[in-house]
Amino acid sequence: MSNKENTKEEEIKDVEQEPQVEQSQEEVKKELTPEELIQQEKDKYLRLFAEFENYKKRTSRERIELFKTASQELMTSLLPIMDDFDRGLSEIKKVKDKELLKGMQLINDKFKNTLTQKGLTEIEVKEGDAFDAEIHEAITQIPAPSDKLKGKVIDAVEKGYKLGEKIIRYPKVVIGQS
Repeated sequence: MSNKENTKEEEIKDVEQEPQVEQSQEEVKKELTPEELIQQEKDKYLRLFAEFENYKKRTSRERIELFKTASQELMTSLLPIMDDFDRGLSEIKKVKDKELLKGMQLINDKFKNTLTQKGLTEIEVKEGDAFDAEIHEAITQIPAPSDKLKGKVIDAVEKGYKLGEKIIRYPKVVIGQS
């Protein structure tokens, strides 16, 4: 019986101690001065305000990125049309129909100016430029016609374009074999 009595006494002591722990925590909360409470509330407010500002910045960046991505898809789909315009203009020049050439040239210029206003720029590639794998896409190598053209661009098969600072189509080039 002594074990049972000891156990009951311990339980009674534990139950008596629990309210004291709760009371001491409440006393700590009650002991905060009005200035400390104000400071705590200011701190909460500043954290919430900073979190909201970060949220606004993040959503703004995401929205801008979404518009850029949508624009990129449209520009990429229009590039083959620009290539077709260039090929068509070169064929019309062979026929030497001045009026037709003038009309097609006006349409082509208007189309390119509109795309340029939206941020599309052509990547300039000339014969003799140094080949750079980060900018050019080599489609083939041919024996270099001269020593100066070894490892350099010999011909641009397809134009490359940038949208802002991002390359959306690499220029396809032929390089001289060393």
